Amino acid sequence: MPRPASPVRAAAPHPKPSTRAGASARPAGDVRLIGGQWKRTRLPVPAKPGLRPTPDRVRETLFNWLGQDLTGWRAVDAFTGTGALGLEAASRGAARVLLLEQDAALAAALRAHQQRLHASAVQVQRGDGLAALRALPAASVDLVFLDPPFDAAHLFAPALAAAAAAVRPGGYVYLEAPARHDHDSAALASLGLAPHRYLKAGAVHAHLLQRSA
Repeated sequence: MPRPASPVRAAAPHPKPSTRAGASARPAGDVRLIGGQWKRTRLPVPAKPGLRPTPDRVRETLFNWLGQDLTGWRAVDAFTGTGALGLEAASRGAARVLLLEQDAALAAALRAHQQRLHASAVQVQRGDGLAALRALPAASVDLVFLDPPFDAAHLFAPALAAAAAAVRPGGYVYLEAPARHDHDSAALASLGLAPHRYLKAGAVHAHLLQRSA
């Protein structure tokens, strides 16, 4: 089973699409992949209310934390949205990346990206991200990305619990949230998770959590 490259020291199905925070419509645009085989590739993003791609700075920092090379990793993006996180992982060598997206238009855009990039390691699955996470076998993946809509506060705790169960010992859960979530170490420890890295960039609080051995 692949191991991460030297780590840096230091409820009910949701009714809304897995788009990012905010209710105002976001104009159509694009996202840029930062590293790996598809570095500098720009992918169009549909105009969707609340769609909030993870900022370039945050993605660059996250993959620095993870060691850049994800060769052989198995990753899941539970609330995919634009696909920026999951496709970035595939670009950096992940062997299997499952993109979960409830919104039909966004799922169609993800499939178009997959075909354009000839991304054989990427699987797009339309449906409820939380339910799909809960259905994963225990300790079956190396990395889970969690970036639920910021206005869906009810999703954060159950998604963290489901991700913790799905990640193998030593693997990682990345959580993007509107507030800091790693201050309650006892609550994280009860899930088998420990804080590994943290970054605040504007309204985004980025957490990298590690599954206990």
